[in-house]
Amino acid sequence: MNLQGMYDEAIAFQQNGRLTEAEPLYCQILAFEPHHVMAQHMLANIRAGQGRNFEALELLRAALKINPSDPAILRDCGKVLHELGRYQEALVEFDQALTIEPDHASALNNRGSTLHNLKRWKEALECYDRAITIRPDFTQALYNRGNTLYNLKRLEEALESYDRALVIYPDYMEALNNRGNVLRDLKRLDEALASYDKALAIQPDYVLALSNRANVLGDLKRLDEALICYDKTLSIQPDYVLALNNRGNVLQDMGRFDEALASHDKAVSVKPDYVQAIHDGATALWRLARFEESLARYDKALAIEPNDAEAHKNRAGALRELGRIEEAVQSLDRATALDPKYAEAYLRKAVCKFLSEDLEEGWQLYEWRKRLPVPIDFRTYAQPLWSVKEDIAGKTLFLYTEQGLGDTIQFFRYAVLARARNARVIVSVQDALVRLLDRASQGVEVVNSSVIPQEFDYHLPLMSLPMVFGTKMDNIPAHVPYLKAEPDRVKSWAHRLGHHGFKVGICWQGSPLFKIDFGRSIALSHFDRLSKIPGVRLISLQKGAGTAQLLNLPPGMKVESLGDGFDEGPHAFLDSAAVMEHLDLIITSDTSVAHLAGALGRPTWVALKFIPEWRWFLGRSDSPWYPTMRLFRQSSVGEWPAVFAEMEAQLVQLAKAK
Repeated sequence: MNLQGMYDEAIAFQQNGRLTEAEPLYCQILAFEPHHVMAQHMLANIRAGQGRNFEALELLRAALKINPSDPAILRDCGKVLHELGRYQEALVEFDQALTIEPDHASALNNRGSTLHNLKRWKEALECYDRAITIRPDFTQALYNRGNTLYNLKRLEEALESYDRALVIYPDYMEALNNRGNVLRDLKRLDEALASYDKALAIQPDYVLALSNRANVLGDLKRLDEALICYDKTLSIQPDYVLALNNRGNVLQDMGRFDEALASHDKAVSVKPDYVQAIHDGATALWRLARFEESLARYDKALAIEPNDAEAHKNRAGALRELGRIEEAVQSLDRATALDPKYAEAYLRKAVCKFLSEDLEEGWQLYEWRKRLPVPIDFRTYAQPLWSVKEDIAGKTLFLYTEQGLGDTIQFFRYAVLARARNARVIVSVQDALVRLLDRASQGVEVVNSSVIPQEFDYHLPLMSLPMVFGTKMDNIPAHVPYLKAEPDRVKSWAHRLGHHGFKVGICWQGSPLFKIDFGRSIALSHFDRLSKIPGVRLISLQKGAGTAQLLNLPPGMKVESLGDGFDEGPHAFLDSAAVMEHLDLIITSDTSVAHLAGALGRPTWVALKFIPEWRWFLGRSDSPWYPTMRLFRQSSVGEWPAVFAEMEAQLVQLAKAK
């Protein structure tokens, strides 16, 4: 038999892609000549292409015993070992091949890929750079170089490397996809979307690009489109766990928590140890107020990955909602031990300390809000922050708000205290509050949010003042009223409201745009039993969100509306404050209306969820911040009927006494 002829024929078949015809010829050659090195080598390549890597490796090892210095066999042996995940062994083969042919660009590229998988990023980068120096048009090396630069967080350089590859090969889908990932991390979301779209124009069922495109649509808050994109991804690859989990996160952003949980659960059913899906499912359970189940799910995630600081932080959130505050603190301490700069964990610990009435440590920890990845409107100026050590008599102190309207109303009292230290105090507040607070300024200069004084000596965010003043439970400044309604409005509303009945102003809904509203707003229908008390008039103080509920009241329930002009215009609460002066009682959920009523010194009842916002503390029925306020608390999560039953009993007595 002419073995050389058979070999030449097999090579010709292989070069033309006719592998099914080449393969039996190599086998015949090796049957007659077991040590035919080239037949072993070529058959090994076919076996590797078939995914039969162990057989390929056996053939290549046999060939190397005969010809240990053949760089091509060494390179291919390295590639097979790489595919088998045996990276250290692969590296040995590539190094031997490069000792013989040091300028072989493909070997350098493959060695770089192996180093990349070993997370030896800088060494991998050196290999790619050498390969590209030898072959400037080596698109795969440029692409791999971009991947390694991405892992090194050198995003601009990674983008440049992908772009160089795409100049040479514009239809390089993987480069377009990974380029999109870099642009997403650079927050260039529209460009990222365009890059994924180019990849999908080449291959519409490219699941990686579809899933990544959905991620960016989620970032852009184009949630409906993101959901469609995830669903398309999953129609192609139903068990794609990353898409299943991220789909759940988009559904959470849409407020569709039951569906979100189902998506997270499906991801876990495909991959039971998928920690992120377990964690995100726990978050969905938290949003569903299923706190015991949420805690169990976080514990499951931590059993797999005990050093996940975020999971410890979120676990603390479930414990807090269950009222297990000390355990929550322990979980947060674990999070900060793992990540000593974890600002959000320190901030959540501050909340736990506040709830436990440990204000001294709470205020110190609360300063971590300034170090959040997206700080709460914390400003930096050339002038120093004010601390109690600095005497500000004769100085100018610039204060500014940083959170909601209720926070500004509550902590404005501290601006007045600062003014009492013989300082000039300028406070920048939300535009809507300027007029209301200006009447109560007591020498404090109130300006809108865009004003920055040309000259000042010190500055501070308003909610850092309690720390500066050393506020503890026994020295909370609680002199009320410290706000005043406009006399003309008070007089005008006297005629419109009349003097009959026991007048109760009600507010039931906070802004649904804020996550903090979770669980604290109340369905208007819960006030029904109060409306049935003889002599009681319920008068709506509600604006914006929640007013639609007035159109669908339970049978027999009556709530008076104050008309379309109530608190219209750019200034907030001017009419509310005037109306409150004529009310016998204000009953409200935990909203800015509660702070307004308390600051005006009006009789106020606040309905609180089981574990309320930190400023209301735990267990007590009074508020140290507002002496005229009474707190009514849920005894368990979501349990409003008992709260309103208690209010009803008290209100019956008040109405009779009038």
